[in-house]
Amino acid sequence: MQVISVRKHPEYLKAAISYFQLHWGSEETNKLYENSITHAMTAEGPLPQWYLLCDGEQIIGCAGLITNDFISRMDLYPWLCALYIEEEFRGQKLSRLLIDKAKQDSKHFGFKHLYLCTDHVGFYEKSGFSYIGDGYHPWGEKSRIYSVPLY
Repeated sequence: MQVISVRKHPEYLKAAISYFQLHWGSEETNKLYENSITHAMTAEGPLPQWYLLCDGEQIIGCAGLITNDFISRMDLYPWLCALYIEEEFRGQKLSRLLIDKAKQDSKHFGFKHLYLCTDHVGFYEKSGFSYIGDGYHPWGEKSRIYSVPLY
């Protein structure tokens, strides 16, 4: 298994766009993923980052590291987003490879914490995240916010 940084490996750009759109996109958001991933390639700052998890040549998962995940807590960043593992590969703790890469990069970039928003309870705690409160999305939904220190 290998975690690929799309920014460091531009040859994965089109595959990354397609993969994120397939698993997270919709007719309304596909352009958002295409635009964000494309412009991440030449961003001056360290964010955003987009990652693919590959088993040989097969993409089996993804995640992003972004400045805000459509949540009201704009004072917090970076955010782990769009974590996905193909169903047939779940239960093998492979999501931790993507989470650990996001943690590693966040620490390298000088951040002291990594955040995420989710409705899952019990999953991210296994990777060191702690619930810190609720945030609100522009479409009116509430999500739980988690944080992990990067010491």
